[in-house]
Amino acid sequence: MKAKLVGNTHLVAGGPQIIAGILAFLEEQGISTKKNPDLYVRAYKHFGIDEARELRERASLRPLRERRVFVIAAPDINREAQNALLKTLEEPAGNTLFFLIVHSPQALLPTLRSRLQTLVLDDVRLQKEMVDAKQFLSALPQKRLDLLKPLLEKGDDDKRDLGAILSFLASLESAVGKKADAAGLHATCREGLESVYRARKYVADRGALVKPLLEQVALLVPRM
Repeated sequence: MKAKLVGNTHLVAGGPQIIAGILAFLEEQGISTKKNPDLYVRAYKHFGIDEARELRERASLRPLRERRVFVIAAPDINREAQNALLKTLEEPAGNTLFFLIVHSPQALLPTLRSRLQTLVLDDVRLQKEMVDAKQFLSALPQKRLDLLKPLLEKGDDDKRDLGAILSFLASLESAVGKKADAAGLHATCREGLESVYRARKYVADRGALVKPLLEQVALLVPRM
C-alpha cells in the first residue's frame, strides 16, 4: 500500500470488507493486530447514539500497551450519533487511532467529516454495487423501480441495508453530475439531483420513508 499513517482520525470509503485491508495497513505501520488488547474492531449494520456513547467510553480508557486503535465499519450513522462522535474524534485521548469506514463519506455531516483525514488504500477493492448507477440512469421509470427492489428488501433483522442505499445514491449523484457537465444539462438535472440530495439527507433518519424517497429519485432523475 502507498498510504501512510498521518494523524489520529481517518475516514475510509467502503464497507465491512475493508476491515481486512485496514488491519493489513496497520501491520505495515508497525502496529500489531494479533492478540492486541488495545485493538477494537467492530462492523455495525446501524450506528446510533448508544453505539456512539459506547465508543466514547471505550476510547476514554487507558491503553494496556502503547495505543488504542478503533476500526469501525458503520454504513448507517444517524445525525444524532454523528454529533455525539464529534468530541470523541476532535480530541482523541492520547495516542488513540480511529478508522471510520463508511460507504458514502460525502453523506456525513460536514462538521464530522472535517475532523477526519481521508485514507485511500490503493489495493483494497470495494464490493460491487447492488444497483449500477449507469444502468439505472439509462433505464425507463418502470425498469428503474425494478432495479431498486434489491435495495428495498429487508434482512433477517427486518431492516434494509442503508449502507448499500447510501452508496448507490452517492454513485448516482456522481454519474449524473459527470453527464450533466459533459452535456451542459445542469438545469434539466436540477430537480433530479435535488431528489438525490433529499434521499441522502433523510434516508438514514429513524422512521424515514425509504421507498417513497427512492421512488422519487427513479421518477425525477432524467434519463441519460
